[in-house]
Amino acid sequence: MSSRVVVTGIGMITSAGKNVNESWQRVLSGDTAIDNITRFDTSNFKVKLAAEIKDFDPAPFVEDRKDIRRLDRFAQYALAAVHEAVTSSGIDFKNDAGLDKRRCGIIFGSGIGGIETLETEIMKYQNNGEKGASRVSPLYIPMLIANIAAGHISIKYGLEGHGFCPVTACATSAHAVGEAFRAIKHGYADIIIAGGSESAITPTAIAGFQNTTTMSTSADKNAALLAFDKRRDGFIMGEGSGALIMENYESAKKRGAVIYGEVVGYCANFDAFHITSPEQTGKGAANAILGAIDDAKIDMNQIGYINAHGTGTAINDKTETLALKRAFGENAYNIPVSSTKGVTGHMLGATGAVESIFCIKTINDGILPPTANLREIDPECDLDYIPLNAREKKIDYALSTSLGFGSTNAVLIIKKFM
Repeated sequence: MSSRVVVTGIGMITSAGKNVNESWQRVLSGDTAIDNITRFDTSNFKVKLAAEIKDFDPAPFVEDRKDIRRLDRFAQYALAAVHEAVTSSGIDFKNDAGLDKRRCGIIFGSGIGGIETLETEIMKYQNNGEKGASRVSPLYIPMLIANIAAGHISIKYGLEGHGFCPVTACATSAHAVGEAFRAIKHGYADIIIAGGSESAITPTAIAGFQNTTTMSTSADKNAALLAFDKRRDGFIMGEGSGALIMENYESAKKRGAVIYGEVVGYCANFDAFHITSPEQTGKGAANAILGAIDDAKIDMNQIGYINAHGTGTAINDKTETLALKRAFGENAYNIPVSSTKGVTGHMLGATGAVESIFCIKTINDGILPPTANLREIDPECDLDYIPLNAREKKIDYALSTSLGFGSTNAVLIIKKFM
């Protein structure tokens, strides 16, 4: 017997806002958070822009201010997003004596992990000669590893149940949400904190992505990440975290929880094609879309909106368009689609969870977010990509695609709770 899986808490921090509502309102406005990189000197870089989180104070989200220095920035963001999600859920993990912590889990990932820590400690090692090894922090590994955000969440809230840390590049947190859905649906847990976090606006990360030629070198923040636009020349790095409290419906009903939405479909697969490029016909992504629809047991015509991966790279946007046509046939032209990355930047391992929450907001608010700065539509990207302005429309089902390096795909379907 399988269970319904509902979302009872949502939280995020992005360059567009410090919480769900701030981020959502800015996404609806189409006002990009992309700007000049301030974290390091970009004089010798082709890439000049990123979507940084400004003026972030991690202190409210840690037990002791001294713990801040033990957390890489990506883990700090994770704790901030989870704090909002837990608060919005109304669950008191610490003090609810009736809550079985062994049935409360965490599936929370990161595509890259603590790369800021990695760079800092390697520089210490290299710049201190024979003493280099002794200068490396004992916190180096615990701050670096990708699963440490999940570990800190577990420790902070005392959760002992089902969980792990997916690391699947740009599909990471979509996989986290999907695997949480499956775990609850099939009885492995009652409540799971699912999501992902990323902070990779660092010199070597930007240099590495820049040299794959997948990043935009535009100097104009309003003409940088141009999803589905014929002027597009690559993605812009963003950072942040998204977290969802996912719960067995009976558990949520029993405690009178506010229910934000219901996850009903999920599929994860591979293109089996290339380490950085999507399969050129869109076959892999199309199969993931069809798999999620089959999992949801709905008619594909019930999908009312698609939050596309839409990274603004020449190949991704073209092949994602082909994938949507391959999956939906002629009906693809009737489904509104948008990419929200033109506002938030591409948050890598955090993007799937954040965009899942945007789908929940779309369903509940009856407003479809626009594709920011889409002014010159590419003839090869000829679907309804909601250029520039948000659109009012009531929908019951939204679909989100996340497509990652390593040929990996994840698709989620979220339903209005009824």
